[in-house]
Amino acid sequence: MRRLVTIYRLGLKEILSLWRDPVLLILILWAFTGGVYMAAEGMKSDLNNVSIAVVDEDRSQLSLQLVEALRPPEFLTPVRISFGEIDRALDGNTFSFVLVIPARFEADVRAGKTPALQLDIDATAMMQAGIGTNFIANALGQELNRFAASLGLAQDRPLDLVLRYAFNPNLTGAWFSSVMEIINNITMLTVVLTGAAVIREREHGTLEHLLAMPLTPFEIMMAKVWANGLVIVAVVAFSLWIVVEGLLKVPVAGSIPLFLAGTVLYLFFASALGILLGTVARSMPQFGLLFILIVLPMNLLSGGETPLESQPEALQMIMSLVPSTQFVAMAQAVLYRGAGVTIIWPKLVMITLVGLTLFTLAAARFRRSIAAAR
Repeated sequence: MRRLVTIYRLGLKEILSLWRDPVLLILILWAFTGGVYMAAEGMKSDLNNVSIAVVDEDRSQLSLQLVEALRPPEFLTPVRISFGEIDRALDGNTFSFVLVIPARFEADVRAGKTPALQLDIDATAMMQAGIGTNFIANALGQELNRFAASLGLAQDRPLDLVLRYAFNPNLTGAWFSSVMEIINNITMLTVVLTGAAVIREREHGTLEHLLAMPLTPFEIMMAKVWANGLVIVAVVAFSLWIVVEGLLKVPVAGSIPLFLAGTVLYLFFASALGILLGTVARSMPQFGLLFILIVLPMNLLSGGETPLESQPEALQMIMSLVPSTQFVAMAQAVLYRGAGVTIIWPKLVMITLVGLTLFTLAAARFRRSIAAAR
């Protein structure tokens, strides 16, 4: 009981130390509020209010249907221009796309011919150009298939594949990027907070004060883990409920409390990694270098930024043993697909086992660093 009281009081000291560090406080608040919002709204990969013009030389019912298929919010209302204005409009960055519908287009379709449509693209915005081209091709293809079916004409494709998305049916980028920003920030902020807490004790000279007290290395370490973990869980809950669901209007499919429970288990691994790096590094610049070499690649390869399946098989096997990979998979299963404990429990077990193993190694390293300081 005395040990628990000691760990609790040391944890309060950690929270007070963090409260007196305005830079870290600003970093935490920004990472789970403004950072999440900017990742969702400022770095979109989907189409939104893209400018498009139409050269309609057919002026038929079918051409009107094709123009109507390009509607907001993906596109601005299409502007009709003449054929001679195309080059000037694209060169002047007035429009990103110009669709040309040739004369007698509907008549040729009714006659069973395959007339061509022309799409001129300003490819200076490469991502928008690629995504927009596919979107326009699919939208126009659906309209043409619908028109041909109404006339009883033979389809070019005997099978029309229809995709239905269980989560994010409109493929809105903000729904994915906002949640993934939170998941990535959990790892990075936990490692930074715990590692900085260890280095701060050494740089401020408060480690000597702790060594003069009847405290064990385990008590000192556990205090840093629960105090910084509590801060992370609190800001994650705030970010999910207020920023993601409230401000961004992103529907969370699963249970947020279940996700927070999985986060608590994962924090043992992330905290242990931060403390381990904090004992290896002798200063904050060295800690920053270790962070770049270890934590950033781990985040990139955990399946949040790039699919795990696209990596080499040897790397897949290595990353499958890293708790950050299991955490990303667990978070996506709960928040995106509404998975319950019966589905994610193997990932929770893996996170716990590897996390406790690293926690034990970090505790041993921390104990040796304490002994050396005595």
